[in-house]
Amino acid sequence: MGLELSDERKTDIARALRGFFADEFDHELSDFQSAEVVDFMLKHIGPSQYNQAIGDARNFLMEKIEELDVALYEPEIR
Repeated sequence: MGLELSDERKTDIARALRGFFADEFDHELSDFQSAEVVDFMLKHIGPSQYNQAIGDARNFLMEKIEELDVALYEPEIR
């Protein structure tokens, strides 16, 4: 499963990247260069970030399920 962003989202990120490079490094990136950097980051960094987010969400949900079990537990009469 490859990570994909809409063209609009990629354009927004590329624009932000151009601004970042101009402000921080006093270097102007072309539209092509910034789009290539976005694609590179999606390919090389995106999967690990995605997997981390899925793991974090899973852990969060597991904690909530455990809390739910404690909150809803009804003691049995023997």
